[in-house]
Amino acid sequence: MADIKVITQHEDFVVAYKPCGMSFHSEEQAGFVALLEQQLEVSLFPVHRLDKVTSGLLVLAKSSQAAAKLTELFTSREVNKFYLALITDKPKKKQGWVKGDMAKSRRGTYKLLKSQDSPAITRFYSASIESGLRACLLKPYSGKTHQLRVAMKSLSAPILGDDSYGGKQSDRVYLHAYYLSFNWNDECVAFSIEPEEGSKFMQLIEHEVFLSWRQPEQLEW
Repeated sequence: MADIKVITQHEDFVVAYKPCGMSFHSEEQAGFVALLEQQLEVSLFPVHRLDKVTSGLLVLAKSSQAAAKLTELFTSREVNKFYLALITDKPKKKQGWVKGDMAKSRRGTYKLLKSQDSPAITRFYSASIESGLRACLLKPYSGKTHQLRVAMKSLSAPILGDDSYGGKQSDRVYLHAYYLSFNWNDECVAFSIEPEEGSKFMQLIEHEVFLSWRQPEQLEW
């Protein structure tokens, strides 16, 4: 198996790329965390996660102290996260907010509720790439399981390849953790990586829409 791509090795944390289809935790086979620990020969402390079907950036702490600090940043919403997704259906709205509580549904999926006691909050932009294909730039303000997948399903535009939520069949689930930034020891650190799997994502990163989204923090959120 090819080595996991490491974007940054900081004294307190590692930022690395999880491929689509790789489990975060070990199941029958070693997962992303275990493989990266073997590769770097260091103990790592997860502070957030990605679904198996999602590719992109993950931060792992190198000590319990750094893990506590990073976890606090994530839970207090002081980490800016931006995701790329592709959809084939026209969403109910082209940009804006998706807010609502989430509840477990059938076969390991979730659904969005109208109540807002502890809501999942997402803001997004979308733009046409070609006939029948739209790109989305999503910013989650909370960290619920399947949050972005459920948000797009609620807009009648499930993510391409996400058959669990009614997405059109494809070569992968087209959801990618593209960019994240946070303050660490009074310094703003930012990381980004383009998706490396999926023919339609290769199409996106050559499109002018992606060029306009390349620095997502410069957009109006």
